[in-house]
Amino acid sequence: MSATPQRHRRTRRLTFAAIAVTAGAGAMVAAALPAGAASGGGAGKSRTVDVQMLSFNDFHGTLEPPQGSSGTVTERQADGTTKAIPAGGVEYLATSLREARKGHEYSVTAAAGDMIGGSPMLSGLFHDEPTVEALNKLKLDVSSVGNHEFDEGKTELRRMAYGGCHPVDGCFESGKEYTGAEYKYLAANVTDEKTKRPLMNPTFIWQKGDVKIGFIGVTLEGTPDVVTADGVKGLKFGDEVETINKYAADLNKQGVKSIVALIHEGGLPANGAYNYDCDAPGAGAGISGAIVDIAKNVDPKVDALVTGHTHQAYACNIPDPAGNPRMVTSAASYGRLFTDTTLTYDRQTKDIVRTAALAPKPVNKVVTRDQPKAPDMTELITRWNALAAPVASRPMGYISADIAGRGSEAPEKPLGDMIADAQLEATAPAAKGGAQLAIMNPGGIRADLAYKAAGAEGDGVVTYGESYTVQPFNNLMNVVDLTGAQLITALQQQVSGPVNGPNPKILQVSKGFTYTLDMTKTGADRIVVDSVKLNGAAIDPAKTYRVAMNEFLAGGGDGFTVLKEHKNKLVGVPDLEAFNTYLAKSTEAAPFAPPAADRITVVK
Repeated sequence: MSATPQRHRRTRRLTFAAIAVTAGAGAMVAAALPAGAASGGGAGKSRTVDVQMLSFNDFHGTLEPPQGSSGTVTERQADGTTKAIPAGGVEYLATSLREARKGHEYSVTAAAGDMIGGSPMLSGLFHDEPTVEALNKLKLDVSSVGNHEFDEGKTELRRMAYGGCHPVDGCFESGKEYTGAEYKYLAANVTDEKTKRPLMNPTFIWQKGDVKIGFIGVTLEGTPDVVTADGVKGLKFGDEVETINKYAADLNKQGVKSIVALIHEGGLPANGAYNYDCDAPGAGAGISGAIVDIAKNVDPKVDALVTGHTHQAYACNIPDPAGNPRMVTSAASYGRLFTDTTLTYDRQTKDIVRTAALAPKPVNKVVTRDQPKAPDMTELITRWNALAAPVASRPMGYISADIAGRGSEAPEKPLGDMIADAQLEATAPAAKGGAQLAIMNPGGIRADLAYKAAGAEGDGVVTYGESYTVQPFNNLMNVVDLTGAQLITALQQQVSGPVNGPNPKILQVSKGFTYTLDMTKTGADRIVVDSVKLNGAAIDPAKTYRVAMNEFLAGGGDGFTVLKEHKNKLVGVPDLEAFNTYLAKSTEAAPFAPPAADRITVVK
């Protein structure tokens, strides 16, 4: 899952063992305690109490049910087959969370970042104020920041957290001032370069009665690699493990022994089904990715890791440094799932009891659409939609079938081809940059284009709201000089290096640009160099080519460091404008069909 660029405003995986770890490193609970065990809790109180933790991640301002394949989750059936289940939408997420909390005296709701940013138009058009309002209504208690919380920079992030109307666009609703987040945003590993102080609170202590649970929130250390420079200007992003361990010790000094880390970094399960058992033994089982090393090194003081960033669903156990099992969870993205976890709190030790008997495995649950909608969320969506309608409902173009983008798991995505073609067309004229080809980062494609109408526009109509949801960042197009050698290096950086080696990010390419991707090989060798061609002619390493890309890529985003070496940059129109201009070429009688996605030959 590729991380994605900044919105540019022009105005602007093992099973549980019967082992328990207390907050003291390596200290063991002498015996498993049955729920309701006496002593230590005071008169009339059981020694242990179950605390429900509901969690989710990577919401990305998706208030309305996401369209296309982005709006489903894959469920593994008993016979081994899979089934796609429609999921998501804040009206259903609210109902799901409220139902889940019933009968639980102790319940805390936490998130692992990217609550905002890369959002559909309903939220993005209003700088994500509608999403924060919705999260307040959801009774979210705490969230770490993610890379997308920095899409509009640190000042805007603080405004989202603490309130105040937008400095340029002002207040969106007459007579109302934006009041900010009622939940706590945590950014333990993000410090101001000048003051050396954390940008926001590093920890949060949730308390009910005599029960205390501490939360530490961090985003991935590599945030500057996946956000444009303006978004992280003046900030330093520290190592996730070092930061978490530091603040775990601090919480212990405050008497807080139960600790959960909210980490905006994640893993890749061996199977994409949300109910896949990543603790099951056998070939292909388990989880890989950055979160594995993080989990193996985070101090045993930390009892659970709630993660995100990769948009994957998993509920796994990865041993802590003492060799004890510890839960690591992620609830996919866009509010399609939430994780329900029972944390058994020992009032005597003040710690979470981590044993098979007292710590049930966390469960990812689907936010189905066959349940009642939450009326307050319906009202919120209706109200903000009324403000957005004059812009959102405008027809931009026509399509003859679904065009898969974010929902496609293939290296080359039909919608990626379409976007790259739009960018090439916008920048090909000599006066517009003279581009010969265009490249597009896959993470910048935020949705699919769905044929079925979302509203009253009619099937096959692409509205401005839908095109905005696909391309919400409004990054300016750049046309630059790159040598053939640099262009080939960029292709190699898709599948090699510290950023993309473990998790390849395949650039989407415009028509006429072709090459072979050999996945039977490793690293840079996956790019078959002599197969790289432009309009049938082999790329000449010594020749200069005019290449169009968004400003995020031109700045070396997503690990494409070679792209920063460009020359003769010409700044063009916003990427969304280029996309909408391209869509306008279609008509109801001659709609766009899904591209064949045959520019990259993949050898498996």
